[in-house]
Amino acid sequence: MISTQDKLSAVRGDRDPIPRFVDIHCHCLPGLDDGPATLQDSVALCQALVTDGIDRVIATPHQLGRFDGQSCPRAIRAAANTLNAALKTQGIDIEVSIGADVRLDERMPRLIDEGKVLTLAEGRRHLLLEMPHSVFIDLGPLLAQLATRDVTVILSHPERHSSLQVRPELVFPWLRKGVLLQITAGSLLGDFGPDAEATAWHLLSWNMAAFVATDAHDTQARRPRMLEAFQAVREKLGPKVACRLFADNPGRVLSGQEMCYTAGPQGLGRDE
Repeated sequence: MISTQDKLSAVRGDRDPIPRFVDIHCHCLPGLDDGPATLQDSVALCQALVTDGIDRVIATPHQLGRFDGQSCPRAIRAAANTLNAALKTQGIDIEVSIGADVRLDERMPRLIDEGKVLTLAEGRRHLLLEMPHSVFIDLGPLLAQLATRDVTVILSHPERHSSLQVRPELVFPWLRKGVLLQITAGSLLGDFGPDAEATAWHLLSWNMAAFVATDAHDTQARRPRMLEAFQAVREKLGPKVACRLFADNPGRVLSGQEMCYTAGPQGLGRDE
């Protein structure tokens, strides 16, 4: 069977094959947060993911913050089961796993221990962490607590944080403690403004990010833009870097493996 990516490659005349993308940050479950309101909307978003070249996605509804108490693990699992059944019935070829986009909270280590906060793909290895956008908080104390639980933090969309846009070097101490950075595909294309776009490219160019993900919420204003972002990264930083960010490392999150990169400004991230 010819994949969506192969078809797109053939149409566009791409020299290098486009891999199957893995999306580790997507709000595609119905009725839980600010993502799709209905199952029909969720199915439409998943179809958009497939069209965009994604065949595996981790559904990450918001937990804690303003959604505290709203997206419990039981509700997330039930919504994912319902969505997967609907996708199978309609012949939409995408695998939906579960996790959460968790807002920074001092209770987090305890809530992880109690099973009230979900890690990505429920592997208890990677936690997708969202900081408040306009307030800078040092992650050091939380990272120390999570390290004792062998939980690695994946920081979602740091390029959209106002303090990090001004001083991206603030992430250096976190990187040294094992934090992984996830860039939003739309940020690379200007969807969140010039500051987020510039910061996203800075973090990628200096090899400080491990993933690109959609953070998609719908098929319109917050739609997935992985294919366009992949092509932009491939053009600027090379196909190996692009494959690592969009397929290899995200796939390793699903299987609980180590990442295939070393973070730090010493490597520019471009293929030799």
